[in-house]
Amino acid sequence: MPSLMDVERIALGLPEAEAGTWFGQQAWKVRGKTFVWERPLRQRDEDELGDAAPAGVTVGVRVPDELIKQVLCENEGPAVFTINHFKGFDAVLIALDQVEGDLLEDLITDAWRTMAPADLAEDFDED
Repeated sequence: MPSLMDVERIALGLPEAEAGTWFGQQAWKVRGKTFVWERPLRQRDEDELGDAAPAGVTVGVRVPDELIKQVLCENEGPAVFTINHFKGFDAVLIALDQVEGDLLEDLITDAWRTMAPADLAEDFDED
């Protein structure tokens, strides 16, 4: 089961990634743009999710668009999910106690690609 330390290790292993905060929570950014962050569920989120609400740590990751968001939630749920608060926001939540390590790494890397400037992402993909 991955931990927040694994999230940090993966995120900081990406080019020009740095640790910071976002809305008072741990976050990782590329050139000032947040691509992954700790996102505890709030009471209204838990009420909305009901029995499907994960008990452990959750993180948010940016995704390229609404279609990718929908596909991830359908194909990778319940480890990957969304909440009403994220309606119109290109991001998903990840339940760390339910996600496989390889998928977590892929989601964080893809989130970095989504937020990184095109030239930096292209250089990374060429390596």
